[in-house]
Amino acid sequence: MRMDKKIFHSTAIALLLALVPVLSAKAEGRLPLTDEEADYANLVTSISKVREPYIKDGYVVFTADKDARFVGIAFDFEDFNTIHPYQKHNTYTDTGEVRNTVFFYALKLTKDMQKIKYRVVIDGLWTLDPTNENKDFDRSTGLLLSIYDATREIPPATEQLKDGTVRFVYEGESGRQVRLGGSFTNWDSWIYEMKEVQPGLYQFELSLPPGIYQYAYFSGVNTIVDTTNPERCYTKDGKTASQITVR
Repeated sequence: MRMDKKIFHSTAIALLLALVPVLSAKAEGRLPLTDEEADYANLVTSISKVREPYIKDGYVVFTADKDARFVGIAFDFEDFNTIHPYQKHNTYTDTGEVRNTVFFYALKLTKDMQKIKYRVVIDGLWTLDPTNENKDFDRSTGLLLSIYDATREIPPATEQLKDGTVRFVYEGESGRQVRLGGSFTNWDSWIYEMKEVQPGLYQFELSLPPGIYQYAYFSGVNTIVDTTNPERCYTKDGKTASQITVR
């Protein structure tokens, strides 16, 4: 497959122009970084060279050589309909000179991502990932695809299950009484007590209608945010709590 390079270049430029005001404001300290943005910034800082795809901090990192003018990536789980442009990252010497330049794309992993099939676009030409020797012929598309095995141990986390039920998860000291409260209980923390399903792992399943909910865990007089869920919010009284969207 061959695509029009002008389309890709225009897409990349548009994305960069859209991001510049936000990134500039963040860099100047006018807008605080979220935890996820801070983690992503640390991830980008760690990229130093072109190498095979790898997992770091919940992302799969794909890299490409700096000599290309445009690099993009498309995935089978999106039916190859979206081409995600790589970003350019510079590393510097102690004197501030550019040591190396690397194209990269960081894919946020979800629980269902195990084997990732993809193709890359380099200067308008579809091709296999030159950094990844793992490939396979896909009968459904009739294409030779690059494959990355993202099989990994996935720690338990608060999530919405397929039947719409929310499974709340807390990890901490074994033998504690841990309660669940939130906007769905009018912040009454004595309605739902979590069950310790294994030492130090507490869970509670609750059916909730679609909506956005604030919640927290309670043990004794202590209020605890959900460390398995990065989404945060502020309650009406200004306290930090966790937040989940039920769809």
